Amino acid sequence: MARTINIAEQYTRFPGGRYPQDGDGNGTDFRIRFLLPVLEQHEQATVILDGAAGYPSSFLDEAFAGLVRNHGYSKDEVLAAFKFVADEPSFRPFVGLIAKYVREAKVPEGRVAVQ
Repeated sequence: MARTINIAEQYTRFPGGRYPQDGDGNGTDFRIRFLLPVLEQHEQATVILDGAAGYPSSFLDEAFAGLVRNHGYSKDEVLAAFKFVADEPSFRPFVGLIAKYVREAKVPEGRVAVQ
């Protein structure tokens, strides 16, 4: 069953920062609460990017590429699990940025991808 994750409506209109110490709306919290369950349950989700104030690179990298770096999912698994929707023209570049961050994520030595 596919889920829908509307960041602005379900999480925050003001995403920002990488870590919890960066404040509310950080990428780590979003990854753990919204993205990780999708992969753990072998589901897919549509992620709606519209409606937020914007997306700092630190938030996007930590949220999405963090699934590769911190949880050991493969880049292909992450990219296949999420479909990104950006109807507002100003949000469309974020779709490509997310894919770029995931593709460039480095898996720490000694960690293998989840099967």
